[in-house]
This record gives sequence, structure tokens and C-alpha cells, in this order.
Amino acid sequence: MMYPPEPFKIKSVETIKMTTKEERAQVLKEAGYNTFLIPSKKVYIDLLTDSGTSAMSDHQWASMMIGDEAYGGSENWYHLRDAVQEVYGFEYVVPTHQGRGAENLLSQIMIKHGDYIPGNMYFTTTRTHIELNGGKFVDVIIDEAHQPEIELPFKGNVDLKKYQNLIDEVGANRIPYICVGVTVNMAGGQPVSMENLRKVKEISEKNGIKVMFDATRCVENAYFIKEREPGYGDKSIAEILKEMMSYADGCTMSGKKDCLVNIGGFLALRDQDLYEKATSLVVVYEGMPTYGGMAGRDMEAMATGIYESLDFHYIEHRIKQVRYLGDKLDEAGIPIIKPVGGHAVFLDAKRFLPHLSQDELPAQALSAEIYLDSGVRSMERGIVSAGRDENGRNRYPKLETVRLTIPRRVYTYSHMDVVADSVISLFDKRNSIKGLEFVYEPPVLRFFTARFKPIE
Repeated sequence: MMYPPEPFKIKSVETIKMTTKEERAQVLKEAGYNTFLIPSKKVYIDLLTDSGTSAMSDHQWASMMIGDEAYGGSENWYHLRDAVQEVYGFEYVVPTHQGRGAENLLSQIMIKHGDYIPGNMYFTTTRTHIELNGGKFVDVIIDEAHQPEIELPFKGNVDLKKYQNLIDEVGANRIPYICVGVTVNMAGGQPVSMENLRKVKEISEKNGIKVMFDATRCVENAYFIKEREPGYGDKSIAEILKEMMSYADGCTMSGKKDCLVNIGGFLALRDQDLYEKATSLVVVYEGMPTYGGMAGRDMEAMATGIYESLDFHYIEHRIKQVRYLGDKLDEAGIPIIKPVGGHAVFLDAKRFLPHLSQDELPAQALSAEIYLDSGVRSMERGIVSAGRDENGRNRYPKLETVRLTIPRRVYTYSHMDVVADSVISLFDKRNSIKGLEFVYEPPVLRFFTARFKPIE
């Protein structure tokens, strides 16, 4: 089937209510036109993020009931550690409260002032941790990833020449690791091929550089490899995932995505020395090395979710539900990032609102208008998310997008129809949409709490 039916039945429901347009206008004004600041009870369909918004299974809820809330040596910790070792293949595991906790630990134990960290396109919190620890992020993704209309099967690939050129320019001793996102969020959820991961590992090993994955959506990446890369069509998701991880020296993981839980994460490593450094810091920022900011019940649910994420029917439906929304929008002529990625459909705000300059924050304006039109909450991924450079100047990313992010096992195809209808309706009257300007801007990660007003 092009769009397979949900591989689950609904056992419990949460009521959602539609607000009036007048109500939403007031809510939007009070939130400073920032969708992050809208109360969830005022949202009809919530596509803000897929982070921590998954619906847990009956087996995961059952797992919660055997939570061992011991401060040290929780039984659930051993179950989580064993799941990570078996599924991902890393020997050492440091639990954290979520993915950015793992990013913080990795940055602190590996980065020295003046280091360079190459990566296949920046992610907001990842780059912030790099910079706060004195490093400089360098984008080494292929050029096509910055071009929304180009369709390639693995648009998240590292440009091997760019990577080698950076090594030649600054010296391998100033590059402690390369950060490879699998998939690449800011590029539209684009995957990385197995061949590319293998070559990145070869270059890195030759130069004594570690390879660290942002493995947050690695199961989605494994599905794309199975679907698109020769030689992997008959392999299981588990086999593909295990091979992917074999090309990394470690990874950060937000369990709130592919591990199918509402909170939690971990840093996984192969190097014992790095593991010991990480455990000495986790007690400062997170908690004991055997819970790291999570309750025992959360670790148990994550261990269960790790195994559930390998089910082909689950991940096929997950990817194709996102594709269903993307296809509907594309057929209607809506400008989106192509091909549709694994976790979200990204609207190309530059082409959607060509009458607005990037300084008029078109993606932020469009996300606000979508909420006003239908109660659907999305989020900006453009100039606001990119933030400012070390000199205080706005960064101008080539991609200016609105992310329609699909939570796992939460919504139906009918909900996607509502989203599509709203976006298509707005596109028909796009010339009436006005830009926004800052009213309040925090110094870091401004997209979370900034406030805006319409430009008169």
C-alpha cells in the first residue's frame, strides 16, 4: 500500500477541542506570535514537535508499573543499558534527562577552546553546546541539502571533500570529532546513506578523529536505507541499524523521538576513558550514572520502546504518514522541502511568502498564520532558529522553513487532511500575510522564548 493503515488500535483517547478564530487571535497575541508559548489546551492538532509527544504502547505503560526508583543501581537501568548494548552496539551508556543533556556531556568532555566540530548541518542545541564550550561548528553537508527543490535519496550525506578540506586546513588535532545527524533535522529530516557513513568513518579513523552520531532519529534513517540503498532491501531494520552504529564511536540520543517515550536520553560510547569522564560530570548536571535524570519507570519504558521501534510495520507507517501529508501538499503546488523526510513536512517559507524578506521572519509569520487559521501548531526553522553569530549578527540560513512535525502513533490520516486543507487555504491568500519583528529576544536559543509583533 502507498499509505499503510495504522498498525495499532486505539485503547485510550484524549479529547481535543477546536477554538474559534477570534479566540486564537487573542491567544496568538498573548503568546507574542511564538507558537512555543501557546497553551496546549488551545491547540487543535499539535505539530510543534515529535520530541516527547509519542503515544506509548500498552507494553510501555505496563513497563512503567515495574519502576525501581532506587537512587543507585535501579533494576530498570540495567534493562535500559542492555537494550542499548544489544540494539545499538555501544558498550558504555550514560543516561540523561533528554538529548541535550547528552550533548552537554559530550561537548564538555571532548571540546577544547579553538576546536572545530564539523557536522552535516547544524542543529540548534548541538551548535549551542559546541559554542558554549569554545568550539566552532563547520557545516560539511552536501550543497544540495540547502536547496529545497532538489530531490536526492540521501540528501543528508556528508560532503567528503568538505570534510577532508577542513582537516587539511585546520589540522586533525583541532577536530576532536565529527557530529553526524542520522537523519538531518534542519535539512528536512533527510537521511544519510550507509556508504557515506562508511566513508566518513574511514576518513576519521585515518586522521584520529572520533565519529559521533546524533542518533535521535536513527530508526527513520535505517528505514530510508532499506527503502533506497542497493543491497539493503532484504535486511531487517535491526540489522541495518546495527551496521549504521558500527561506524560511530558514540552517539547522543534523545529518547523522546525514536525510543518512543516522553522523557529521557543517553550518551553511548565505545571508549572507556570518555565514559569515565562523562560519568564524573553526569552526577553534576543530571544525576547518578544509573539514572541520569530519569525515573526508573521512564528507563523501563525507554528500554521497551527501543525494541518496539525496530518493528517494520510501525516504522513504515510512521514514515508514510509523514509522506502522505507531504504528497497532499506537493500535489496542491505548496512549496515544500523535497524529498519528504522522516519526521516532518517542511514548508519552504521563502517560496510560500516571496513578498517577505528574511529579516521579516517569514517562517515565524507563516507558523503563526497556520495556527490562526486552523488551530494547528507548527514551528519555525529559519532565521529565528539560526540565531546570531559571535559578533551579534543574524545568521541567514539558506533554508527558511516551517516544520509540520508528526508525533508518533498519535494522529490519523484524517488529521493530516485537516492540516493540508489549512496550509492550502493559506497559500491561496498568501499575499495578505504580514511579516513579524522581535519584541523580546533572549541571548541563546531565541526561538523557544522570543516574542514578536506584526510589522505594520
